[in-house]
Amino acid sequence: MSTVMVTLKEGQSKAEWEKVKQQVVDQGGKITHESKLITSFTAEFPKDKVHTLESNDHVSVEADQEVKTQ
Repeated sequence: MSTVMVTLKEGQSKAEWEKVKQQVVDQGGKITHESKLITSFTAEFPKDKVHTLESNDHVSVEADQEVKTQ
């Protein structure tokens, strides 16, 4: 599975956010965690599926990875 973290850019509408979540599902992905504090979610895509979230101007997309504190 390929896992990405998707964050809504500042100033974007909730309607755009709902479209992005639907885009994940339409492209064969699954939202595994959603955060309300920072409008974001983690999504998994099967390795054989290509997603186009990076080309969406309303969100930031990065590989999901573990974050550690010292």
